[in-house]
Amino acid sequence: MDPNNNDFINTDHSDNNHIILSAEKMEPMDETTAYMELIRENIDYDIMMSRTQWSDRDMYEELYQLICDVVCVPRKTIRIGGEDYPYNLVKGKFLKLNSSHLEYVIGCMKKNTTKVSNIRAYLITALYNAPNTISNYYTAEVNHDMYGSY
Repeated sequence: MDPNNNDFINTDHSDNNHIILSAEKMEPMDETTAYMELIRENIDYDIMMSRTQWSDRDMYEELYQLICDVVCVPRKTIRIGGEDYPYNLVKGKFLKLNSSHLEYVIGCMKKNTTKVSNIRAYLITALYNAPNTISNYYTAEVNHDMYGSY
C-alpha cells in the first residue's frame, strides 16, 4: 500500500451535521431567553423564590432583572465604580454570579446607611465586585464577632 495514496479518504465533509454554537447565528430573542434562563439557574432563582416568609424576594427579583439587563443588552463598555470596563468582561463576571453573591449584596444593602443617588449604578458595582470581596467580607465579620467584641 502506498502511504501517499489517499484515494480512499473521503474529504467531503458536507454531509456532517454541524451544531452552530455561535451567538451570532442565534436570533436575538432566543439568545436573550437563553441567557435569562442560564442566569436563573446560576442564582437558584426558583429555589430562592420558593422560600416561604422570605422578606428579600423583591430585592432578589430586582437583582435578577439587573443582571439580565447587563448581560442581555450589548454595549461597548459598562461603567463600574466610575470606570469604564469592557462589556464582555462585565458580562462574563455577571454570568458567574450565584445565589451567595446576591444574598451578600442584599445583606450589604440592608446595612448601608448612606444615601445612594444612583441605585442602579451602585448595585451594578456591588454585583461586579461581589465575587472579589465576599470571602474577605465574611472573614472580617467572623473576626469582628469572635475577637472584636472585647
